[in-house]
Amino acid sequence: MKIFHTATDEEIKIGEVTDVYFLRTLEILKAKGIKKKVAMEVRASNLPDGYSWAILVGVEEVARLLEGIPVDVWTMEEGEVFFGGEPVMLVEGEYSTFGHYETPILGMLCQASGAGTKSARCKISAGDRLILSFGARRMHPSLAPVIDRAAYIGGCDGISVVKSARMLGIEPTGTMPHSLILIMGEPVKAFLAFDEVISEDVKRVCLVDTLYDEKYEAVAAAEALGKKLFGVRLDTPGSRRGNIKEILREVRWELDIRGYDYVKIYLSGGVDEEVIKETRELVDAYGVGTAISNAPTINFAMDIVEVEGKPFAKRGKQSGKKQVWSCKKCGQRIITRFDNPAPTCCGGEMEGLLKPLIKGGKIIRKLPSPQELRARTLSRLSSLINTL
Repeated sequence: MKIFHTATDEEIKIGEVTDVYFLRTLEILKAKGIKKKVAMEVRASNLPDGYSWAILVGVEEVARLLEGIPVDVWTMEEGEVFFGGEPVMLVEGEYSTFGHYETPILGMLCQASGAGTKSARCKISAGDRLILSFGARRMHPSLAPVIDRAAYIGGCDGISVVKSARMLGIEPTGTMPHSLILIMGEPVKAFLAFDEVISEDVKRVCLVDTLYDEKYEAVAAAEALGKKLFGVRLDTPGSRRGNIKEILREVRWELDIRGYDYVKIYLSGGVDEEVIKETRELVDAYGVGTAISNAPTINFAMDIVEVEGKPFAKRGKQSGKKQVWSCKKCGQRIITRFDNPAPTCCGGEMEGLLKPLIKGGKIIRKLPSPQELRARTLSRLSSLINTL
């Protein structure tokens, strides 16, 4: 008996996590002896919250979902930037073999792309400051690795959840919660206990907003740990009084005037790209939780655009398979019919972004590591700095 209300890998793979009307469609097609080949396109007509771009995440899970199913799949690379109206994936095959997977395909892409996009937006705002994913307590625990992977691919430098970090092949990031300080009874006791017990490999970052004024606890941490202190973290500076930026300025001043200018400042609690832009002159690293874990999903739809090789789509959709082309030099993007020759731009052929992923149910493209995917995303973000 399962104790958590989650679907297993097997239940997803055999198509049980689907909307019932797809199963009823398959039942009708089977009863009528109808077997037709279709091409289905995944695209988002509009992006959330006025975004001008988004990051595609979730491709690897879709590949594993459709592996062994007799379909062909073309897709943008995971970690690629896309724009509203661009198809990001094309699935072609006999509808009865994969139609019931529409629900999980969209679920895998919509949520992960939303989290990856928010992470990328935070990373752009932060510049060379660190961004850490702190959002596990705002989601069902079974989803933590999914969201953390998306956050990491989108640009986060670290992950707090142990399981997520292990799956990504990195070390988890984090030091102490308020509960340690409350149980110890006094901030400095907690700071010293942490330093005494925890491995020296872990940076000494003290949480300095539990019992007293933030600047008081920050100075106390510096006096207690000296050069061992790497940084101080403010988690809820806006919950008590005043302006976050002014509180940060106070802490920075009081540390610096006493010779602790080497101590870095971390900020968490209610952080998003706007808070980052407002405070980055004073902050060295950010813990971003709810903004990423509860990021607006990318509203992808999956629509038939061809039936038996002929363009055919519902109203409001452009029929026919399509390709998205990008100029490597100037970044211009255009959409053409899928079988059109490569257009030229800046003296050379443009690159087709929808590339073969699955042929006849077999994955034919290497699935990159999370580190490779993150590097791809970061390489794309430099051109988007002025878009937030």
